Amino acid sequence: MKRRDFIGRSAVAAGAFTVVPGHVFGKEEKIAPGDRINLGYIGVGKQSMGLLGSIGKCPETMVLAACDVDTLKLARFKAAAEKLNTGKLDGGTQQVDTYENYRELLERKDIDAVVIAAPDHWHAMMAIDAAKAGKDIYCEKPMALTVAEGRAMVNATRKYDRVFQTGNMQRSWRNFRHACEMVSNGYIGEVREINVNVGDPVMACELPAIDVPDYLNWDLWVGPSLFRNYNPDLAPPIESNSWANWRSYRGFGGGMITDWGAHMFDIGQWAMGMDKSGPIEFIPPETRSNRGMKMIYENGVVMNHVDWGEGNAVQFLGSEGKIEVSRSFYRSDMEGLTEFKLKESDTALYKSDDHYQDWVDAIKKRTRPVSDVETGHRTASLCNIVNMAYSLERSLKWKPTHERFIDDDDANSMLTRPFRGPWDLNDY
Repeated sequence: MKRRDFIGRSAVAAGAFTVVPGHVFGKEEKIAPGDRINLGYIGVGKQSMGLLGSIGKCPETMVLAACDVDTLKLARFKAAAEKLNTGKLDGGTQQVDTYENYRELLERKDIDAVVIAAPDHWHAMMAIDAAKAGKDIYCEKPMALTVAEGRAMVNATRKYDRVFQTGNMQRSWRNFRHACEMVSNGYIGEVREINVNVGDPVMACELPAIDVPDYLNWDLWVGPSLFRNYNPDLAPPIESNSWANWRSYRGFGGGMITDWGAHMFDIGQWAMGMDKSGPIEFIPPETRSNRGMKMIYENGVVMNHVDWGEGNAVQFLGSEGKIEVSRSFYRSDMEGLTEFKLKESDTALYKSDDHYQDWVDAIKKRTRPVSDVETGHRTASLCNIVNMAYSLERSLKWKPTHERFIDDDDANSMLTRPFRGPWDLNDY
């Protein structure tokens, strides 16, 4: 489907779109048809199978369609989604239609929202097209592959008045939220440093070329990125049940800096109230290394990418104490702090106990969810710039208000990337 044809059709569809239209089923349902939020899934690999179960627990949701360039993964997802749908109906079934090209899925007027779990290099194109088609959006983290793509996603979301939840689901976990509230309300004193331990920066892809299996449309998988030949490390076969390693390679992902950094740096940003801003300087280590990046904020706080002894975890150092938090622990050297209840005079952060229901509720209320598109963009931007500073091996001075580097044309040229063939962001 050509871009101009898609944009023309989706503009008409968006004009006729109502807030939460429901698909009318022929059978009596547990949720009234008009209250349904009908979903299309774009990218149905391993991550989507988890999302299917998590979002499927939201009683309002029903899956109508799915898209992928891997026919085997698409068939697996279709079977699981139809089984899930059946459990939500009092008799009868709801078929899940499948597509290879996501734009065909977006043309459907009976789909209210999409879940995007394709590789990172596809996020911007898919999310912006979804916004133009009048769909609300759940997009996996890291939200964008480049700073420019993230800003384009924010602009499209606002222009078309869409509800956008980024998959930074730690914001819906009690311990992470509580840790940020303790920091932001001054319970460990003046914060001096934040130490974040996540894995390595992005690297070049030098995998050998392998023949493309007949179940996979490799050209469409590569899509807008510069072409490279197939290797199963990038798109593993369904029987391996392993995480795809495209996330480690430049052009497709951002290494562990964006993959886990989108979770852990995000917590540092949240605690400091930087959801609409970011650091003003990025300083790499003096000798080439995969650790040691310093991110300096205008208020003087330094966030470090450093191995402080715990993997995929955040350490807040204050003048009166410290807090350490990860998915497996939450602790402080200040007795009782991890269970401390906020005072009425304290400032509470957005409270969400279920990241997926929070998105659904925001769709119904037409409000912004806990990890809105601007939040996802600012966190992804920080991660992308960290990769840039490691690559350039020199300090970068950043102006968050303008999203540009100061007196650095070379670095500014890296805020976007070249696009291949018919794919581009010129219309955005």
